[in-house]
Amino acid sequence: MESIVTAGSKATSRVATGKMSRKKISTTVYITPEQNERLHLLHERTKVPVAVYIREGIDLVLKRYEHALPGQMSLDATPTKSSKK
Repeated sequence: MESIVTAGSKATSRVATGKMSRKKISTTVYITPEQNERLHLLHERTKVPVAVYIREGIDLVLKRYEHALPGQMSLDATPTKSSKK
């Protein structure tokens, strides 16, 4: 059986890193009971909200796969084909 974690929307709040957070969009994710148990144990020990850990995990995945996301080409990038004739 999976657990459901629902994160609410907040305009601003202070997170564990001390940064002011941006407005959030509410969503629902399904996690395993083991993930739920470990996240809540981590929360109990650190007092950091579970939602913060979930957002950090999403950031790690987005960073890992940023090569697959559309974006602006770096100024340091070398062209693959020469435009000279």
